[in-house]
This record gives sequence, structure tokens and C-alpha cells, in this order.
Amino acid sequence: MNLSGVLEIVRLTDVGLLRDHNEDAIASDDTMGFVVLADGMGGYKAGEVASEMAVLSIAAELMEGLANQQPGKVDSALGKQAEAQLIVDAVKSANEVIYSVSQSQPQCAGMGTTLVVGVFTNNKLLVGHIGDSRMYRLRNQVLSQITEDHSLLQEQIKSGLITPEQAKYSANKNLVTRALGVDPEVELELNEYDVEVGDIYLVCSDGLSDLVDDEVIESALNKLMPDINVAAQALVQLANENGGKDNISVILILVKESFEYTKTWRDNFFNWLK
Repeated sequence: MNLSGVLEIVRLTDVGLLRDHNEDAIASDDTMGFVVLADGMGGYKAGEVASEMAVLSIAAELMEGLANQQPGKVDSALGKQAEAQLIVDAVKSANEVIYSVSQSQPQCAGMGTTLVVGVFTNNKLLVGHIGDSRMYRLRNQVLSQITEDHSLLQEQIKSGLITPEQAKYSANKNLVTRALGVDPEVELELNEYDVEVGDIYLVCSDGLSDLVDDEVIESALNKLMPDINVAAQALVQLANENGGKDNISVILILVKESFEYTKTWRDNFFNWLK
């Protein structure tokens, strides 16, 4: 499915004010309709290696797979669109590569990365994520977080041990319970959402979400829309104004048109032959 003119995507990454190198990595393609963000972790510069490997590997597999994909095709094993299986396979491959390097290269031992990957297809958004990097949706001026952090803090909130307000000041903010490349296998959380024209999607590393409250992000997006270039710059600036203690990465996606898959007479003919 060619999404040229359907999506407007802007991505921006910044080292922040306290770090000397950037361990975030981001990629996107508005024609193929995908976005990828990874926030690395590990020893000296190993996190940078993990995040870059994840993004390069997954983006390459998505580019190839989506270019050859029959839009709207249902995968019989999953009972859902084949794009979902493409995401699962791409993440599995990336995990194996990162884990292998971490085991064979002493300077990369223990490295890993968070991940958010989104694929837009047939008026749907497929979102896979691991760790505490996030995706939000702004719809009708209301911002909602559509991924749930895989973190110690989130588990404490869900169990009622702490409140979301207390979590803002916790010393355990960066303890994730799931990461790409740390173990031989990783569990990807994959969800599907309906997409509406006018939606704004924000993918970000915790360099933004830890330092800028959701209410402030919502206000900034509503104030600066529909110029997502200016909005992305403003979000990075807000994080830096609040300390810039981590790398800051944002991807903004504006849905400009409907992209429902419509069968052609050729599709109907070949389905009839089956």
C-alpha cells in the first residue's frame, strides 16, 4: 500500500544537555507507512550500538516486506493482517542479532534497547513495543497514551503500591522489565488501533516523557498543530528546558487522508480463482 500524501511524518532526535552521545535511534518512511524508535541501554556506547542495530534491522525488513506485501491480506496463522506477522518476524530477527553480538563482543555485553514500531495499513495502526518508550495519540485535542510501559514503575502502579503522581518522583524510572536483545527471546506486545483522519501520533523516548508531563505535551501539540515540524522542535525544547538529562527523540505522524484498502477487479478475479 503506497501511502504517499496520506501521512506526514517528522522525526527529531537530540542528545540533551547532560549526555555526550546519543543512544536513541529513529527511522520512518511515509510512503511505506512505518515508524521505528529505539532507546538503547548498556555499557559505554553499547546502548548506542543496540538501538542502531534494532532500527536498521527492523526498518530494512519492513521496507522489503511492505514493498512485497499484498495489502489487506489475512495471515491464517494469526487471524489478522499479514503486516502483524511482518512486525513479529522483524523484531524477532533484530533480537537475535543484538543478543548474538552482546554475547560475542565483551564491550557490548548486556546491551539492549527499548522499541516502538508502528505500521499504518488499511485505516489501522499496528503498534509493537518493548520497554518504556511510548506512543501517544492526539484525537479531538485529547492526548492518550496507547502503549503501556514495561517497567517496574508501571507494575507498581498497576498493583496499587504507588500512584501515578508518586511515580513522577520515583528513583526507579529507568528500570524496564522487558528489553530487546537482552535475552535469546523477547515478548513483543502488539496491538491494533483504528485510525481517523486528523489523528496525530507521537512516538518518543523517555527523555521526553520523563521530563514533560502529558498535559504539557497535549497543550503544546494542540497549540502548534498542524505544523508538526514546529511541534517536534517544541517538544525537544521543553525536555531540555526541564533539564535535558537524557537523549530526547520524537516522531510525529499526522494522518491527512483515509487509506482504506479497496479491492480492484484484479483482486476479486484472483480471489475467485482461489
